[in-house]
Formats: sequence, structure tokens, C-alpha cells
Amino acid sequence: MPQKNALYVVATPIGNLSDISLRALEILEKVDVIAAEHPQNSKHLLAKHSIHTKLISLHQHNEAAMCEKISALLASGKNVALVTDAGTPGISDPGAILVKHIRSHDYPVIPIPGATAAVCALSAAGIVNPHFLFYGFLPTKSGLRKRELTALQSHTYTLVFYEAPHRIVESITDMIDIFGSKREITIARELTKLFETFHSGTLESSLSWLQSDANQQKGEFVLLVSGTEIADQSEIDDQAKHTLQCLLSELPLKQAVKLTADITRKNKNALYQLALQLKTTDT
Repeated sequence: MPQKNALYVVATPIGNLSDISLRALEILEKVDVIAAEHPQNSKHLLAKHSIHTKLISLHQHNEAAMCEKISALLASGKNVALVTDAGTPGISDPGAILVKHIRSHDYPVIPIPGATAAVCALSAAGIVNPHFLFYGFLPTKSGLRKRELTALQSHTYTLVFYEAPHRIVESITDMIDIFGSKREITIARELTKLFETFHSGTLESSLSWLQSDANQQKGEFVLLVSGTEIADQSEIDDQAKHTLQCLLSELPLKQAVKLTADITRKNKNALYQLALQLKTTDT
């Protein structure tokens, strides 16, 4: 039986409605109330499993306002399950504000684990690098998106993004501008659904693949982008390092790296990583 005065954070399927744990079904059936991102969407899942628990709406536009209402339910001895349309609440979905509020009032918050699109994609992509950074959705405007991608440019671990169908081509185009055309990407589309697709290749070839078939631009996307290769800094001699340090004291990092590479003819990636180290040491 669910614990009284507790908030249950329940992961739900990202596509196939059978992808839900027995524990999750038990909680959804036996709690007093389910707070759902869109109750009409959640009704399909509940109906499949003959669950008739009361639903209330909690989404990104009313989450802050609903915190007090749900706190009052817990204070009265009720228990509440939190679900979103798909996947794990709070992971690029509503839920974090509510969880923070409930925890601050010392009520139990109990996770019921399950599907997450990012981990689902990683598990089937065959990416050997054991380290990854989950970013979620990039900004919708190209200028802001490129700024965020630039900040991620030097990371060596796999970068995990979510993207909407109407922005997929624009986002990969911006990635080519910032990361270069040869970075590897795995595009995971419509995971656990009828048209589930995995495609791997360079950013350039993957963009061409998307543009050649409009059907591949439909659905929900997880993008797994390879990190930058670790550059060998052994070739950077004292003179190149000194040049870089002098330029860093007067210029922005990227400009200092470019000029140092032009002057010394040393590897730009290695200089960039050295510049990051020097900046970190200075701070």
C-alpha cells in the first residue's frame, strides 16, 4: 500500500503502454490522487490497466500554483502520484518545482523508476564512451542554440539532446556550424513506438539523410552527439604556451586560441583544451 502523506514520482511509458512496472501500476491504482501533466493523455494508460484513480492537472504553466494544493492533500493524510505524458517527471518535463516544494515541507518523495528516453536511446546506440552529459532541449532560437552548443564544444563525453520535429533540421545545421561536419551523431526517433528508428553517421551525412526523407523528420527525437576527441598537448612547446597565455590576458578565449594556432602552427584543439585549463587555473 502507498505510504500516507507521500508524493510518488512515477515514470510512465514513452511510447509502448506495456512498458510500465508492476510497482508503478500498484501505486497509480492505490494512491488517492494522480497529478498528471495532461489528464486526457494519462487516461489512455490508466484505461489500459483498468485504473480509475482521480486525476488532477499539473503542467508547466500551473505547477507553482499547484504546489500548495498538493501540500494540503498530503497534510490531510492523502498520498499523490505525479506523472507526465511520457517518461520520468522532472526530466525535461514538469515536476522539479513540485518535488522541491514538497521536500522543503518534509513530506516523503518516493521515486518509482521507469522509462527515460535518453537512457533508452543510449542503451541501443552502441556508443562505447561510458560518459555522457544529458542536456535536454536546446533553445528554440538559433542564436541562443549556437551559444549553448559553443559552451559544449570542448566536452569529450557524449552529448544527449531532445529535439522536436519542427526544429530537427535547424538544430543539426547549427551543430555542424559549431561542432564541424564530421562529428558523429546517433539519431533515435520515436523510441518504443511503431516507427522507431536509429540512424548513425556524421552530422553532415545525417542531415542529408533527414532532408532526403520528410518522414524521418517526424516524431520525437533523442540526439546522441559524440564528444570532441582528446587532443595531444605534448606537441605544444613552451613558446606556444607563452604566446597563448599572453593572448588570453588580452583577448576572449576563442580568439586567443585561433591567433595562437595561426602564429605557432600548433594543433587548435590541443590549444583550446590548454586554454580551458589555464583559465580554470587563473580562477
